Amino acid sequence: MKILVINAGSSSVKYQLYNADTEQVLVKGLAERIGIDGRHVQKLNGQTRKIDYPMPTHVEAFKCILDSLVDDGIVKSLNDISAVGHRIVHGGEKFTKSVLVTKKVRDEIENLTILAPLHQPAHVQGIDAITKLMPKVPQVVVFDTAFHATMPDYAYRYAIETSAYEKWGIRKYGAHGTSHRYVAGRLAELTGKKNGRFIICHIGNGASASAVKDGKCIDTSMGYTPLEGLMMGTRSGDIDPTVVQRVMKETGMSIDEAILWLNKKSGLLGVSGVSEDMRDLEDLENSKENSKEKQAATLARNMYAYRVRKYIGSYMAALGGVDAIAMTAGVGENDSGFREKALSGLEELGIRLDKDRNGPKFERGKEVLISTDDSPVKVYVIPTNEELVIMRDTKALVTKTNKLNKK
Repeated sequence: MKILVINAGSSSVKYQLYNADTEQVLVKGLAERIGIDGRHVQKLNGQTRKIDYPMPTHVEAFKCILDSLVDDGIVKSLNDISAVGHRIVHGGEKFTKSVLVTKKVRDEIENLTILAPLHQPAHVQGIDAITKLMPKVPQVVVFDTAFHATMPDYAYRYAIETSAYEKWGIRKYGAHGTSHRYVAGRLAELTGKKNGRFIICHIGNGASASAVKDGKCIDTSMGYTPLEGLMMGTRSGDIDPTVVQRVMKETGMSIDEAILWLNKKSGLLGVSGVSEDMRDLEDLENSKENSKEKQAATLARNMYAYRVRKYIGSYMAALGGVDAIAMTAGVGENDSGFREKALSGLEELGIRLDKDRNGPKFERGKEVLISTDDSPVKVYVIPTNEELVIMRDTKALVTKTNKLNKK
Protein backbone atom coordinates (compact mmCIF):
# COMPACT_ATOMS: atom_id res chain seq x y z
CA MET A 1 0.00 0.00 0.00
CA LYS A 2 1.37 3.42 -0.99
CA ILE A 3 0.15 6.48 0.92
CA LEU A 4 0.79 10.10 0.01
CA VAL A 5 1.12 12.43 3.02
CA ILE A 6 0.69 16.13 2.34
CA ASN A 7 0.96 19.35 4.30
CA ALA A 8 -0.60 22.18 2.31
CA GLY A 9 0.33 25.74 3.19
CA SER A 10 -0.88 28.98 1.68
CA SER A 11 1.90 29.06 -0.93
CA SER A 12 3.52 25.63 -0.61
CA VAL A 13 2.81 21.91 -0.39
CA LYS A 14 5.16 19.53 1.41
CA TYR A 15 4.73 15.85 0.67
CA GLN A 16 6.07 12.38 1.35
CA LEU A 17 5.14 9.14 -0.37
CA TYR A 18 5.28 6.06 1.86
CA ASN A 19 5.34 2.35 1.36
CA ALA A 20 2.83 1.90 4.17
CA ASP A 21 3.68 -1.76 4.69
CA THR A 22 7.36 -1.09 5.43
CA GLU A 23 6.94 2.55 6.56
CA GLN A 24 9.69 3.48 4.10
CA VAL A 25 9.69 6.97 2.62
CA LEU A 26 9.90 6.50 -1.14
CA VAL A 27 10.22 10.17 -2.04
CA LYS A 28 9.71 13.57 -0.44
CA GLY A 29 9.44 17.03 -1.84
CA LEU A 30 8.04 20.52 -1.83
CA ALA A 31 5.95 22.51 -4.28
CA GLU A 32 6.51 26.16 -3.46
CA ARG A 33 5.85 29.68 -4.69
CA ILE A 34 2.26 28.75 -5.51
CA GLY A 35 0.46 31.77 -6.95
CA ILE A 36 3.76 33.43 -7.86
CA ASP A 37 5.65 31.37 -10.42
CA GLY A 38 6.03 27.85 -9.03
CA ARG A 39 8.92 25.57 -8.17
CA HIS A 40 9.07 21.85 -7.42
CA VAL A 41 11.88 20.56 -5.20
CA GLN A 42 12.12 16.79 -4.97
CA LYS A 43 14.44 14.57 -2.91
CA LEU A 44 14.91 11.06 -4.28
CA ASN A 45 17.71 8.57 -3.62
CA GLY A 46 19.85 11.22 -2.00
CA GLN A 47 19.50 13.58 -4.96
CA THR A 48 17.73 16.94 -4.90
CA ARG A 49 16.10 18.24 -8.06
CA LYS A 50 14.54 21.64 -8.64
CA ILE A 51 12.09 22.30 -11.45
CA ASP A 52 10.29 25.55 -12.27
CA TYR A 53 6.65 24.80 -13.02
CA PRO A 54 3.69 27.20 -13.37
CA MET A 55 1.54 26.94 -10.24
CA PRO A 56 -1.17 29.59 -10.24
CA THR A 57 -3.23 27.46 -7.81
CA HIS A 58 -2.86 24.38 -5.61
CA VAL A 59 -4.37 22.24 -8.36
CA GLU A 60 -1.35 22.84 -10.60
CA ALA A 61 0.99 22.24 -7.66
CA PHE A 62 -0.58 18.86 -6.96
CA LYS A 63 -0.65 17.99 -10.65
CA CYS A 64 3.10 18.69 -10.80
CA ILE A 65 3.71 16.48 -7.76
CA LEU A 66 1.55 13.63 -9.03
CA ASP A 67 2.96 13.78 -12.56
CA SER A 68 6.50 13.59 -11.21
CA LEU A 69 5.68 10.46 -9.20
CA VAL A 70 4.61 8.73 -12.40
CA ASP A 71 7.24 10.23 -14.72
CA ASP A 72 10.05 9.25 -12.36
CA GLY A 73 8.75 5.70 -12.05
CA ILE A 74 8.06 5.99 -8.32
CA VAL A 75 4.55 4.72 -9.07
CA LYS A 76 3.39 3.07 -12.28
CA SER A 77 0.23 5.14 -12.28
CA LEU A 78 -1.82 7.18 -9.85
CA ASN A 79 -3.85 4.03 -9.22
CA ASP A 80 -0.85 2.79 -7.20
CA ILE A 81 -1.58 5.43 -4.55
CA SER A 82 -4.05 3.85 -2.15
CA ALA A 83 -4.81 6.90 0.00
CA VAL A 84 -3.87 10.48 0.81
CA GLY A 85 -3.36 11.79 4.34
CA HIS A 86 -3.61 15.51 5.10
CA ARG A 87 -2.20 17.49 8.01
CA ILE A 88 -4.88 19.89 9.28
CA VAL A 89 -3.92 22.56 11.80
CA HIS A 90 -7.28 23.04 13.52
CA GLY A 91 -10.10 20.68 14.35
CA GLY A 92 -11.81 22.87 16.94
CA GLU A 93 -13.98 20.90 19.37
CA LYS A 94 -15.58 19.05 16.46
CA PHE A 95 -12.65 16.83 15.47
CA THR A 96 -10.85 15.03 18.29
CA LYS A 97 -9.44 12.23 16.13
CA SER A 98 -8.49 11.55 12.52
CA VAL A 99 -11.36 10.95 10.09
CA LEU A 100 -12.03 10.08 6.46
CA VAL A 101 -12.82 13.03 4.24
CA THR A 102 -16.43 13.49 3.16
CA LYS A 103 -18.13 16.55 1.75
CA LYS A 104 -19.46 17.30 5.24
CA VAL A 105 -16.02 16.94 6.84
CA ARG A 106 -14.47 19.16 4.18
CA ASP A 107 -17.07 21.89 4.79
CA GLU A 108 -16.67 21.69 8.56
CA ILE A 109 -12.90 22.14 8.19
CA GLU A 110 -13.58 25.22 6.09
CA ASN A 111 -15.97 26.52 8.76
CA LEU A 112 -13.11 26.41 11.27
CA THR A 113 -11.15 29.01 9.28
CA ILE A 114 -11.90 31.61 11.96
CA LEU A 115 -9.70 29.62 14.36
CA ALA A 116 -6.79 29.26 11.91
CA PRO A 117 -7.19 31.85 9.17
CA LEU A 118 -3.65 31.45 7.80
CA HIS A 119 -3.70 27.66 7.54
CA GLN A 120 -7.24 26.34 7.15
CA PRO A 121 -7.96 27.73 3.65
CA ALA A 122 -4.81 26.07 2.31
CA HIS A 123 -5.80 22.74 3.83
CA VAL A 124 -9.20 22.96 2.15
CA GLN A 125 -7.53 23.79 -1.16
CA GLY A 126 -5.38 20.70 -0.74
CA ILE A 127 -8.40 18.48 -0.16
CA ASP A 128 -10.19 20.01 -3.13
CA ALA A 129 -7.17 19.59 -5.40
CA ILE A 130 -6.81 15.90 -4.58
CA THR A 131 -10.56 15.42 -4.99
CA LYS A 132 -10.33 16.91 -8.47
CA LEU A 133 -7.21 15.03 -9.57
CA MET A 134 -7.83 11.71 -7.80
CA PRO A 135 -11.58 11.55 -7.19
CA LYS A 136 -11.71 7.85 -6.26
CA VAL A 137 -8.82 7.86 -3.79
CA PRO A 138 -9.81 7.97 -0.08
CA GLN A 139 -8.50 10.92 1.89
CA VAL A 140 -7.88 11.15 5.64
CA VAL A 141 -7.45 14.30 7.72
CA VAL A 142 -5.23 14.34 10.82
CA PHE A 143 -5.65 17.31 13.15
CA ASP A 144 -2.87 19.08 15.06
CA THR A 145 -5.32 19.97 17.82
CA ALA A 146 -6.67 16.44 18.30
CA PHE A 147 -3.98 15.21 20.70
CA HIS A 148 -4.76 18.09 23.05
CA ALA A 149 -8.49 17.34 23.11
CA THR A 150 -8.01 15.24 26.26
CA MET A 151 -7.20 18.31 28.38
CA PRO A 152 -9.59 18.68 31.35
CA ASP A 153 -11.88 21.68 31.37
CA TYR A 154 -9.96 23.42 34.15
CA ALA A 155 -6.88 23.36 31.90
CA TYR A 156 -8.44 24.46 28.61
CA ARG A 157 -10.93 27.05 29.88
CA TYR A 158 -9.99 30.72 30.24
CA ALA A 159 -11.05 32.70 33.29
CA ILE A 160 -13.52 34.81 31.32
CA GLU A 161 -17.30 34.82 31.10
CA THR A 162 -18.67 31.39 30.27
CA SER A 163 -20.76 32.88 27.48
CA ALA A 164 -17.58 33.67 25.53
CA TYR A 165 -16.72 29.98 25.55
CA GLU A 166 -20.25 28.80 24.79
CA LYS A 167 -20.93 31.31 21.99
CA TRP A 168 -17.56 31.61 20.31
CA GLY A 169 -15.54 28.60 21.43
CA ILE A 170 -12.91 30.73 23.13
CA ARG A 171 -10.70 28.22 24.95
CA LYS A 172 -7.24 26.68 24.73
CA TYR A 173 -6.85 24.31 21.77
CA GLY A 174 -3.09 23.94 21.47
CA ALA A 175 -1.06 23.11 18.38
CA HIS A 176 1.79 20.84 17.20
CA GLY A 177 -0.34 17.98 18.53
CA THR A 178 0.74 15.48 15.89
CA SER A 179 4.37 16.03 16.88
CA HIS A 180 3.58 15.78 20.60
CA ARG A 181 1.65 12.58 19.98
CA TYR A 182 4.54 10.96 18.12
CA VAL A 183 7.12 11.93 20.72
CA ALA A 184 4.87 10.82 23.61
CA GLY A 185 4.60 7.41 21.97
CA ARG A 186 8.37 7.18 21.57
CA LEU A 187 8.92 8.19 25.21
CA ALA A 188 6.56 5.43 26.34
CA GLU A 189 8.57 2.90 24.34
CA LEU A 190 11.99 4.20 25.36
CA THR A 191 11.17 4.34 29.07
CA GLY A 192 8.97 1.24 29.13
CA LYS A 193 6.32 3.33 30.88
CA LYS A 194 3.09 3.22 28.94
CA ASN A 195 1.37 5.18 31.70
CA GLY A 196 4.27 7.49 32.38
CA ARG A 197 4.34 11.20 33.14
CA PHE A 198 6.07 13.06 30.31
CA ILE A 199 6.90 16.64 29.37
CA ILE A 200 7.44 17.29 25.68
CA CYS A 201 9.17 20.44 24.44
CA HIS A 202 8.63 21.07 20.73
CA ILE A 203 11.17 23.86 20.27
CA GLY A 204 11.61 25.43 16.86
CA ASN A 205 10.69 28.71 15.22
CA GLY A 206 7.28 27.87 16.65
CA ALA A 207 7.40 26.34 20.12
CA SER A 208 5.06 24.49 22.46
CA ALA A 209 5.25 22.32 25.53
CA SER A 210 2.84 19.65 26.69
CA ALA A 211 2.22 17.62 29.82
CA VAL A 212 1.26 14.01 29.08
CA LYS A 213 -0.05 11.52 31.62
CA ASP A 214 -1.10 7.94 30.84
CA GLY A 215 -0.69 8.69 27.14
CA LYS A 216 -3.04 11.68 27.23
CA CYS A 217 -2.35 15.39 27.08
CA ILE A 218 -3.44 17.16 30.27
CA ASP A 219 -2.09 20.60 29.37
CA THR A 220 -0.25 22.43 26.60
CA SER A 221 1.30 25.86 26.24
CA MET A 222 -0.29 27.17 23.04
CA GLY A 223 -3.80 28.45 23.49
CA TYR A 224 -6.74 29.74 21.45
CA THR A 225 -4.11 30.47 18.83
CA PRO A 226 -0.40 29.58 18.61
CA LEU A 227 0.47 33.03 19.99
CA GLU A 228 0.07 31.96 23.62
CA GLY A 229 2.72 30.10 25.57
CA LEU A 230 6.46 29.97 24.98
CA MET A 231 8.50 32.72 23.39
CA MET A 232 9.17 31.77 19.75
CA GLY A 233 11.01 32.90 16.64
CA THR A 234 8.73 35.85 15.92
CA ARG A 235 5.91 35.34 18.47
CA SER A 236 5.89 36.97 21.89
CA GLY A 237 4.27 34.07 23.72
CA ASP A 238 2.66 34.84 27.09
CA ILE A 239 2.17 38.58 27.58
CA ASP A 240 -0.02 40.96 29.57
CA PRO A 241 -2.95 41.90 27.25
CA THR A 242 -2.74 45.53 28.34
CA VAL A 243 0.63 45.71 26.56
CA VAL A 244 -1.41 45.60 23.36
CA GLN A 245 -3.53 48.50 24.57
CA ARG A 246 -0.43 50.56 25.41
CA VAL A 247 1.28 49.85 22.07
CA MET A 248 -1.88 50.73 20.15
CA LYS A 249 -2.18 54.04 21.98
CA GLU A 250 1.49 54.90 21.46
CA THR A 251 1.69 53.93 17.79
CA GLY A 252 -1.83 54.26 16.46
CA MET A 253 -1.82 50.59 15.42
CA SER A 254 -5.14 48.89 14.79
CA ILE A 255 -5.91 45.72 16.75
CA ASP A 256 -5.07 43.63 13.69
CA GLU A 257 -1.73 45.41 13.31
CA ALA A 258 -0.94 44.93 17.00
CA ILE A 259 -1.66 41.19 16.84
CA LEU A 260 0.49 40.96 13.71
CA TRP A 261 3.25 42.75 15.66
CA LEU A 262 3.05 40.12 18.41
CA ASN A 263 3.01 37.30 15.86
CA LYS A 264 5.60 38.45 13.34
CA LYS A 265 7.90 41.02 14.92
CA SER A 266 8.33 39.80 18.48
CA GLY A 267 10.00 36.77 20.10
CA LEU A 268 13.65 36.13 19.23
CA LEU A 269 13.47 38.62 16.36
CA GLY A 270 12.00 41.39 18.49
CA VAL A 271 14.39 40.98 21.40
CA SER A 272 17.56 40.45 19.37
CA GLY A 273 16.73 42.95 16.63
CA VAL A 274 18.81 40.72 14.38
CA SER A 275 17.19 37.40 13.54
CA GLU A 276 14.47 34.92 14.40
CA ASP A 277 16.85 32.04 13.58
CA MET A 278 18.50 30.46 16.63
CA ARG A 279 21.54 29.52 14.54
CA ASP A 280 22.25 33.18 13.78
CA LEU A 281 21.84 34.11 17.43
CA GLU A 282 24.01 31.22 18.60
CA ASP A 283 26.78 32.34 16.24
CA LEU A 284 26.53 35.86 17.62
CA GLU A 285 26.50 34.68 21.23
CA ASN A 286 29.61 32.55 20.65
CA SER A 287 31.47 35.25 18.72
CA LYS A 288 34.49 36.99 20.20
CA GLU A 289 33.16 40.46 19.52
CA ASN A 290 31.67 42.49 22.34
CA SER A 291 28.81 44.29 20.64
CA LYS A 292 25.24 45.30 21.36
CA GLU A 293 24.15 42.71 18.80
CA LYS A 294 25.91 39.95 20.74
CA GLN A 295 24.38 41.12 24.03
CA ALA A 296 20.91 41.22 22.47
CA ALA A 297 21.37 37.75 20.93
CA THR A 298 22.48 36.34 24.28
CA LEU A 299 19.50 37.93 26.02
CA ALA A 300 17.08 36.50 23.46
CA ARG A 301 18.48 32.97 23.86
CA ASN A 302 18.46 33.26 27.66
CA MET A 303 14.85 34.46 27.68
CA TYR A 304 13.77 31.61 25.39
CA ALA A 305 15.53 28.99 27.54
CA TYR A 306 14.25 30.50 30.79
CA ARG A 307 10.66 30.28 29.62
CA VAL A 308 11.08 26.66 28.58
CA ARG A 309 12.52 25.93 32.03
CA LYS A 310 9.53 27.63 33.71
CA TYR A 311 7.06 25.54 31.71
CA ILE A 312 8.94 22.38 32.63
CA GLY A 313 8.63 23.30 36.29
CA SER A 314 4.94 24.14 36.06
CA TYR A 315 4.15 20.93 34.21
CA MET A 316 6.02 18.89 36.80
CA ALA A 317 3.59 20.37 39.31
CA ALA A 318 0.60 19.65 37.06
CA LEU A 319 1.70 16.04 36.57
CA GLY A 320 2.69 15.46 40.19
CA GLY A 321 6.20 14.63 39.06
CA VAL A 322 7.76 13.56 35.77
CA ASP A 323 9.37 10.39 34.47
CA ALA A 324 10.90 11.74 31.27
CA ILE A 325 11.34 14.92 29.25
CA ALA A 326 11.81 15.10 25.48
CA MET A 327 13.30 17.85 23.36
CA THR A 328 12.21 17.87 19.72
CA ALA A 329 11.86 20.05 16.57
CA GLY A 330 14.54 22.23 14.96
CA VAL A 331 16.05 23.90 18.03
CA GLY A 332 15.26 21.11 20.47
CA GLU A 333 16.90 18.52 18.23
CA ASN A 334 19.94 20.48 17.07
CA ASP A 335 20.98 23.19 19.53
CA SER A 336 22.96 21.63 22.38
CA GLY A 337 23.74 25.03 23.88
CA PHE A 338 20.06 25.90 24.10
CA ARG A 339 19.22 22.54 25.68
CA GLU A 340 21.87 23.12 28.33
CA LYS A 341 20.50 26.60 29.05
CA ALA A 342 16.94 25.28 29.37
CA LEU A 343 17.74 22.26 31.54
CA SER A 344 20.52 23.56 33.80
CA GLY A 345 19.63 24.41 37.39
CA LEU A 346 16.95 21.72 37.64
CA GLU A 347 19.10 19.19 39.51
CA GLU A 348 17.06 19.57 42.70
CA LEU A 349 14.03 18.52 40.66
CA GLY A 350 15.75 15.33 39.56
CA ILE A 351 16.88 16.55 36.12
CA ARG A 352 20.60 15.97 35.63
CA LEU A 353 22.03 16.76 32.23
CA ASP A 354 25.05 14.85 30.95
CA LYS A 355 27.06 17.57 29.22
CA ASP A 356 29.08 15.10 27.16
CA ARG A 357 26.00 13.29 25.85
CA ASN A 358 24.35 16.62 25.13
CA GLY A 359 27.46 18.13 23.57
CA PRO A 360 30.57 16.46 22.12
CA LYS A 361 29.10 12.96 21.94
CA PHE A 362 25.69 14.03 20.64
CA GLU A 363 24.61 12.55 17.30
CA ARG A 364 22.11 14.62 15.36
CA GLY A 365 19.15 12.92 13.77
CA LYS A 366 19.06 10.12 16.33
CA GLU A 367 17.13 9.44 19.52
CA VAL A 368 19.62 10.25 22.27
CA LEU A 369 19.50 10.06 26.06
CA ILE A 370 21.17 13.26 27.29
CA SER A 371 20.62 12.91 31.04
CA THR A 372 23.06 11.16 33.37
CA ASP A 373 22.61 7.49 34.22
CA ASP A 374 21.65 8.39 37.79
CA SER A 375 19.19 11.13 36.79
CA PRO A 376 15.77 10.34 38.31
CA VAL A 377 14.20 12.09 35.32
CA LYS A 378 15.32 10.81 31.93
CA VAL A 379 15.84 13.45 29.25
CA TYR A 380 15.81 12.50 25.57
CA VAL A 381 16.27 14.25 22.27
CA ILE A 382 13.75 12.68 19.88
CA PRO A 383 13.51 13.74 16.24
CA THR A 384 9.84 14.27 15.54
CA ASN A 385 7.99 12.55 12.70
CA GLU A 386 4.54 14.00 12.12
CA GLU A 387 4.32 12.52 8.62
CA LEU A 388 4.66 9.00 10.01
CA VAL A 389 1.75 9.61 12.38
CA ILE A 390 -0.39 10.89 9.50
CA MET A 391 0.54 7.89 7.35
CA ARG A 392 -0.30 5.42 10.13
CA ASP A 393 -3.68 7.03 10.84
CA THR A 394 -4.48 7.08 7.13
CA LYS A 395 -3.55 3.42 6.70
CA ALA A 396 -5.57 2.37 9.75
CA LEU A 397 -8.73 4.23 8.71
CA VAL A 398 -8.60 3.15 5.06
CA THR A 399 -7.91 -0.47 5.99
CA LYS A 400 -10.77 -0.48 8.49
CA THR A 401 -13.14 1.03 5.92
CA ASN A 402 -12.12 -1.47 3.26
CA LYS A 403 -12.78 -4.38 5.63
CA LEU A 404 -16.19 -3.01 6.54
CA ASN A 405 -17.08 -2.55 2.87
CA LYS A 406 -16.21 -6.18 2.13
CA LYS A 407 -18.62 -7.51 4.74
